[in-house]
Amino acid sequence: MTSICPREMVKCQQATQELTEVLNQLWLLDTNRLKPGKDYIISLQGRAGFVAHRSNYARDLAAAPLFKYVDEDKLRGIETYLHFVNLLDNYESSTGVSERVTSEELQENRLFINSMMETDVMKRAHKYLVSKGHSPSDPEEFKKQLYDIWFRLYHRDKSGGEDSCGFEHVFVGETKFGQEIVGLHNWVQFYLLEKNGHVDYKGYKARDRKATPDEDDHVLNLQFSWKGLVKPLGSCFVGVSPEFEVALFTIIFLMSTEKMTSVVVKVDEYVLELVVYRHGRSIGTSFPKLLSSNHKDL
Repeated sequence: MTSICPREMVKCQQATQELTEVLNQLWLLDTNRLKPGKDYIISLQGRAGFVAHRSNYARDLAAAPLFKYVDEDKLRGIETYLHFVNLLDNYESSTGVSERVTSEELQENRLFINSMMETDVMKRAHKYLVSKGHSPSDPEEFKKQLYDIWFRLYHRDKSGGEDSCGFEHVFVGETKFGQEIVGLHNWVQFYLLEKNGHVDYKGYKARDRKATPDEDDHVLNLQFSWKGLVKPLGSCFVGVSPEFEVALFTIIFLMSTEKMTSVVVKVDEYVLELVVYRHGRSIGTSFPKLLSSNHKDL
């Protein structure tokens, strides 16, 4: 593959052939991925504009929601999605406010991990991580490792108690000092927030003078507002299963002990930059950046 790292990400690296093959195997094994145009329909509308630093004003170039339709029966009929959705209301969105995890919520976390471990996607990821010496071969020990990476609470705002975890930041979203949106890189959470009038999609983002993304693309760069704040540039997979995202970013996280790991890889038709920030033994944040699709630069 000839793609190079974006200039602003000088630390990023090209994926090895082995890693590329494994991530593409995860893609092919993701039978719980929803089909665009059938299981869900999105409306990209206008291309989002520039937002000044620290500004919470963004011109709305998308009058309608991003999601026109999602087959919720299908969504809730798949076990991993069902357990995933149950986790989305378990967190306090403001950093600096300590999380209180109930026994019921702990059980919901475990049910989600257990359901993921039943999928071919997570079984393949586990096998690969064991082969690289990154994970224990015992499935129960691997579940504990996943728990520590994604659900172990830590201090994101040093002034408060244990206020965050990888899952909350990446999949649920947080606000920092009431001034900016951090995280919120998941399409299911975005859809549910948008459906309930909490998120306002402002338009898609693309590189200057480059092609428009397609409405059947499974990765999007976008702009939106939430809780009175604007995220000038967010990015997320669309339609993919929760287990696919957890498996993919767990692999990238365990590749190194660096504070930040960034890998450029071609998965299916998408050239992606996969970014993971570490917070001790846990994920601080993780997200995909769409660099090109169908061999066209964006």
